[in-house]
Amino acid sequence: MPISLSDLRRDYALARLDETDVGPDPVTQFSRWLEEAVAAEALEPSAMTLATADAEGRPDARIVLLKGVDAGGFVFFTDYRSRKGVELAANPRAALVFFWPEVERQVRVVGTVERISREATEAYFRTRPLGSRLGAWASEQSSVIAGRDVLEARLREVEARHAGIEVSAPSYWGGFRLAPAEVEFWQGRASRLHDRIRYRRAADGWTIERLSP
Repeated sequence: MPISLSDLRRDYALARLDETDVGPDPVTQFSRWLEEAVAAEALEPSAMTLATADAEGRPDARIVLLKGVDAGGFVFFTDYRSRKGVELAANPRAALVFFWPEVERQVRVVGTVERISREATEAYFRTRPLGSRLGAWASEQSSVIAGRDVLEARLREVEARHAGIEVSAPSYWGGFRLAPAEVEFWQGRASRLHDRIRYRRAADGWTIERLSP
């Protein structure tokens, strides 16, 4: 029997979001919500949709993992030769979406993107498991390969080449920081009358406003 998409619905009633409840800036508010998503045992609390567009404006999106957040923005890492790396080099604007169904919340972020320092990339790379570090050398992300055996052969070659030595980050691999211009916090509510609070960057800080659902 085919699935009836119109019947796939749920009501939201776990919490509410008021202007008087939010932090003075979006990073403070985001950090609070992230901690609550972790406490609620969200499956992948740091997972986010990263949306980019190429120089002609053609969009693309994929899931990546957030690896840092501070007053400067949201940090993630990738192969700079990948599709997202190439698109961000040509059009350094992006959007992020976090969705935590366990707490009926969503966060949307829009802003500009730039590479982080090489020192910061190397510092993060050293924290990765050895297999992940070797994988960054073995995979030319987003390139076409003939089969899985090609990737596994590359990995064996990389393992042999790095035997007994420190595995540093490849020059083509590193971090990006998205500096937010807008951040929207969405709390699910009953009857689709959701709470939406948006922060917009202003000359003297952040403007906080409610959006209609």
